[in-house]
Formats: sequence, C-alpha cells, structure tokens
Amino acid sequence: MRQVLLASVAVAIGTLSPALGQEVHESVNEANNPLTPKITINLQDYYIPSFIDTPGDPHANQFLLRGLVPSDMFGLPQLLRFTLPIATSPDTPSGYVTGLGDLTLMDIFILPKKGDVTFGAGPLIVLPTATDDSLGSGKWQVGGAGIVVAPQDWGLLGGLVTYQTSFAGSDFREDVNLFTFQPILNINLSEGWYLRSSATWNFNLESGSSYVPVGAGIGKVFQLEKGITLNAFIEPQYTVWHDGPGAPKWQIFASMNFQFPIGK
Repeated sequence: MRQVLLASVAVAIGTLSPALGQEVHESVNEANNPLTPKITINLQDYYIPSFIDTPGDPHANQFLLRGLVPSDMFGLPQLLRFTLPIATSPDTPSGYVTGLGDLTLMDIFILPKKGDVTFGAGPLIVLPTATDDSLGSGKWQVGGAGIVVAPQDWGLLGGLVTYQTSFAGSDFREDVNLFTFQPILNINLSEGWYLRSSATWNFNLESGSSYVPVGAGIGKVFQLEKGITLNAFIEPQYTVWHDGPGAPKWQIFASMNFQFPIGK
C-alpha cells in the first residue's frame, strides 16, 4: 500500500499538468484548507523507517483513509470527518502485524468568520476497531477538536488541536489521555506548486511519552474535469524533541487528496 501511494504521488507531482490552466493562489489555498466545504477523500500515508531508542531497528507504516462531508444539519454548517487507519506495526516476537486501526469520527462546526479567518470546533470520538492489540488502544475515547485557518496572499496559516481521553474499553490496556497540535503552513509558488509544513505534535498526558516533529515538503494542485481538484504532496518529517522511547526518528508523509464540488 505504501509503495503504491508514494509512487502515485511522485508520478502526479512530476508528470501531470493542470487541465484548466495556471492556478491562482486562491485555488491552491482552497485545496489545502481543511475547512473547505467540499466532499473530500484523502489517501494519506505515514512511513516510519526508524524509531528512537527502540531495539531491533523496526519500521512501521500507517495508511489513512480519510473522508470529509459538509453538512448543515439543524441549520448549522459543519464538516463530518472520519479517519480509518490501515497499519503495519512491529509485533514482538512474531515480527509485524497488518490490519485496521481505531476509527476516529469528528464533527467540526464552522463558526462565524473574523475577517478572512475561519474558526471551527466540535466533538470527536474514537472507536476501538483495531484488528490487533498492536494497532489500537483497545479503548473507547471521547474528546474535542478546534481549528483556525487564515488564508494569506502568499499561502495559508492555520492550526488544529485535538484532545481525547478514554472512558471505556479493555481493563488490561493503558488509559488514553492525548493532546495533539498540528501547525499548518503553506507557501504558494507558481502553477499550482507550493511548499508545506504540517507535522503533528503528540503529547501523551497519560504516560508522558511525547514528541515534536517538524516537516518540510512540496506539493502541487491540479484542476481536473467537472470541478474536481487533486492535491498531491510529499513531506518528510523529523522529530526535533521527544520525551521517552518509541517516537519516530523521522517519517515520510505522502498524500493524494481529492475534492469534489457540491451541487447547489
């Protein structure tokens, strides 16, 4: 799965040309804005070639199937998002195990704009759908998310924070108490190209095992037929701070994202 996605991203970035001509900065910002109200399918992959202070030099991979559906239930604009991992993880002593991870559901309510700045907030829930103990927490979790996005003439600024804590599940598994922060920085170039940094900082408030990566990548936005947008990118991320073993030493984040317009 990882090899196919990485190869597809490389081909898309290197060979496709925009179908509708040169993109303006606004279209690139829209393709990268997580609050854009379009039906979105994300095919994302994290490949981790090595971990910090982990014996045996293991590797891991996590393919994320993500989807976003705009809604106005009860007259409130909102974005319903799901994330389902398909992961390969070290499993001592048998080697590696591959299967489904825990399913995350998020409902972001869009708040009134402050100028060009958009805010969103809402609940999240994590379902223990993992097919193996190595691939999930074994816990039901609940929490919340908040996001702010500020488009600029030169690109995009934003940030996403989440908090989740366990409330039920296996008594033999560690409780979950997790806070994350994802800074979003995009710098637009020309012809749909852009530079990006979006590595997620993870703070495990239960065990104290936390890490902060920094990413630097490149992507390209393509306008396809029928108003469909393809956004392909690759972003290596390096951990600059960690507390405790088991954090990725570095990882490669690659993605192909499709946005579909909603008929009026």
